[in-house]
Amino acid sequence: MRIIYGILVLLAFANGNTAIAQDKTFTLEECRNLALANNKKIKSAIHSIDAANEGLASTKASALPSVEGSITGVHLGDPLSTLLPSEMLSGGLDIKQNIYAGGKVNYGKQSAAKAVELYESQKTMTEAEVLLSVETSYWQLVQATERIAVANKYRDMLKELRQEFQNSVDAGLTYKNDLLRAEVNLNNAELSIIQASDALILHKLTLAQLIGQPGNIEYRVLEALDYEYMPIVESGSIESRPELAILEKSLEIDELQAKIVKADQLPQIGASLSGLTAFGDGANFSTGKNQLYTYYGMVNVSIPIFNWGKNKSKVREQYYKIDAAKAELEDNRELFNLEMVNAQMRLNQSFKKIKLSEISLKQSDENLRLANDRFSVGTITGNDMLEAQVIWEQAVLSLVDAKSEYMINLASYKRATGSLANTGYDQY
Repeated sequence: MRIIYGILVLLAFANGNTAIAQDKTFTLEECRNLALANNKKIKSAIHSIDAANEGLASTKASALPSVEGSITGVHLGDPLSTLLPSEMLSGGLDIKQNIYAGGKVNYGKQSAAKAVELYESQKTMTEAEVLLSVETSYWQLVQATERIAVANKYRDMLKELRQEFQNSVDAGLTYKNDLLRAEVNLNNAELSIIQASDALILHKLTLAQLIGQPGNIEYRVLEALDYEYMPIVESGSIESRPELAILEKSLEIDELQAKIVKADQLPQIGASLSGLTAFGDGANFSTGKNQLYTYYGMVNVSIPIFNWGKNKSKVREQYYKIDAAKAELEDNRELFNLEMVNAQMRLNQSFKKIKLSEISLKQSDENLRLANDRFSVGTITGNDMLEAQVIWEQAVLSLVDAKSEYMINLASYKRATGSLANTGYDQY
């Protein structure tokens, strides 16, 4: 039995007004896109990528020659003014270039590039987490909407039955017990509507915050729980999970860092060229002229000789970090596999719940139909009729809950296999 979809009972915060039909209607795909565009966690991840790209650009620039200029004004008092010009203006231009650093520059560029990839994987992971929250809130919202529809239908059935009981009591054909039971059930139905409406508001607020519209409840969702539910037969793969990519990139960065540390033990060669000019009385001490122009060049070779094993300890320290990162990667790979299997089992359990609930709903429909026929001819009591209605309501709600649970578990399974970013539900 398909549940009537579209009945929304909303409580407005300011004046208690009920939401009107002009409210915005969102599809699941629209909510996903809004979250990807507006969610603050995703924006933060994008800024981290931007920062990593700037770090990469800075690292690349460090491999290029550097040029520095300087201007200095000098005023000298006695007795220095008797040896040098009392007033002098000098300028300099320095050009420096690393010639050989044991590969540190290239390793640094590779490490910075890996850092960019790592932050991109972190953004993908953040998107997956946000999308899972979006889909969970979305289907909880659909669930609350359909529970309201069921509760309203059940309440209408109770009202009709209560009126029949009231007519029988007024005519003296029956005792008041059935009427009181109907009123109790009706009160419970009203309470269920209130609870479902409150849940609807909370789910709306949660989803609105995720899609970048905090505080907004003036909207509806389009999808109902009409989907071709299927079990997962073959196990998926975790290789697309961004967490694995993050751990792998971290390991690669640690390995590059080990190469950088080892490069510190190799000779370092650098060259520089400097130009110098000075203006002042007798600034050129060789000719006595007021102008001086000169230059000089240098080549610097630094060779590590002995440092009490400091560099070797740093290298061993880095290799231990690499071993720890490898162990963490393998441990998480095993945990992710367990998570995927668990998600698959929960999804298949939800599928079985749906099938059993559909059977129960067909039986409760038939039971309610027979109860109505027999009650109309007086072969069953009013209490029997009330019980048949309760059984029907519970069967419908069980199916609603099973279907929404399936959709949430499907999103969790997709998250566990790293495929949640893929649109649509045609394939797992």
